[in-house]
Amino acid sequence: MNKIFRAKRTRAKIHGTAEQPRLSVFVSNKHIVAQVIDDDKGVTIAYATTVGSKLTGTMTEKATAIGTEIAKAAKAKKVKKVVFDRGAKLYAGRLSALADAARKEGLEF
Repeated sequence: MNKIFRAKRTRAKIHGTAEQPRLSVFVSNKHIVAQVIDDDKGVTIAYATTVGSKLTGTMTEKATAIGTEIAKAAKAKKVKKVVFDRGAKLYAGRLSALADAARKEGLEF
């Protein structure tokens, strides 16, 4: 139950707009999902996941690959600035690797 409260507390302070959408990240034990969301319209702009992909390596390596992929997908949709939504997770390890990879590809947050 605490995980749900932490995620709600984080998301209460974050809101994605058309100019600066929200980069939402979900990390499970096996997979990583990243979405760029415009909360005003309720639309997912860009999406990247390890589900169904042939990525191999550690979860940190997969997070780096997804960070690069989501940044390229967002730039293709002309999104340069985002608000980072970590959900209930701490900003460390896999989330940090994903964020650093996205920044290296040109996303600003």
